[in-house]
Amino acid sequence: MLRIMLALLILSRIPHESDGQFEQWCIADEQTLDDELQAALDWACGKGGADCSKIQLNQPCFFPNTLRDHASYAFNNYYQKFKHRGGSCSFRGAAMITELDPSHDSCHYECLP
Repeated sequence: MLRIMLALLILSRIPHESDGQFEQWCIADEQTLDDELQAALDWACGKGGADCSKIQLNQPCFFPNTLRDHASYAFNNYYQKFKHRGGSCSFRGAAMITELDPSHDSCHYECLP
């Protein structure tokens, strides 16, 4: 019984996996210049097809009201929707993959298998 409990404890400490892959989110790269970030955000929310409704005023991901936070939400939304259809987390170098959930307060970043 002790061995089973120890095994369960060890397994509970391993990062979450989805279908054999670690959960991943797409966020804005901290080193990206604001004008490049803005262009990537505009594309993601426009032609890219990301759902950017949650980063609008009075929505759960509006705060913090920064370009970098809004871009991160939009990049992740795009990436989660299209990663299995050829979409990437690149945005011309403005984004990067993280295994740390960027969700905060009432703002939930999706992570789809």
